[in-house]
Amino acid sequence: MDVLPAFLSHLGNERRMAAKTVEAYGSDLAMFFGFLRLHLGTEPSLKALAGLKARDIRAYLAARRRDGLSDASIARLLSSIKALYRWMSRAHGLENAEIGYLQGPRRAPRLPRPVSIEAAKDILHEAETEPDAEPWIAARDLAVLSLLYGGGLRISEALSLTGADLPAPERLRVSGKGGKVRLVPLIAPVREAINQYGKLCPYALTKSGALFRGAKGGPLSPRIIQGRMQMLRGLLGLPETATPHALRHAFATHLLANGADLRAIQTLLGHASLSTTQVYTGVDSSRLRAVHAAAHPRA
Repeated sequence: MDVLPAFLSHLGNERRMAAKTVEAYGSDLAMFFGFLRLHLGTEPSLKALAGLKARDIRAYLAARRRDGLSDASIARLLSSIKALYRWMSRAHGLENAEIGYLQGPRRAPRLPRPVSIEAAKDILHEAETEPDAEPWIAARDLAVLSLLYGGGLRISEALSLTGADLPAPERLRVSGKGGKVRLVPLIAPVREAINQYGKLCPYALTKSGALFRGAKGGPLSPRIIQGRMQMLRGLLGLPETATPHALRHAFATHLLANGADLRAIQTLLGHASLSTTQVYTGVDSSRLRAVHAAAHPRA
């Protein structure tokens, strides 16, 4: 049987994978089968695949590494090969114990992409002074964005606040992921932005109703704030990574850069594990290396 077409047919027809996903598997495995034709001197059959050793797979991955593939691409290739072997096991009862022991390269953790201090200030300034927005809507957007940068809230957390949070307290009670509650201190500019919005909002902000409202009075959708950030980054010439969540990243990164304790940042962000917060040390280290490289006379 033609192994590769049969496997791809299984992915598309039985597992109902998207056409692009099936195409990606096909591309990865076509190169693998091409290598095996040369490596084995014959067409890769089910029997030949079942008899491969771990060193055969490693030889293929090493060849692709020499072609310049990244760790992420090598890991994807190995994932595709393992998916093929899982199908062989289920559909044809062919096992290859050695394949299970293969491990791909460790992927470097993806660092958050915060905006700079200057960019954060510019975003808040432009949100406040947007000439085309109604005053209460400009005040609303400023208040939400201030909570993300000044309080480190997730956008969902900011939009879950109610009228009971007016006037803005010095310590805001926030319900985060998994219903975990934390107290977030609010600096004066953030409190002022929230209170100003409360004064200008044309809708009754009841204690049980949403604090932040859309133009027609319903609860504010996160898509509105995302669209607002898209407009602001276009206006300011910022990259596409300047999203609402990048303001939360900036909150943590800028605190760390100014000497805040990592445990304190963990509490402020509502992270269950310190390891989640530690990713921000990588961001700060990257920034310091860039500054050193740019400023040191012998860099």
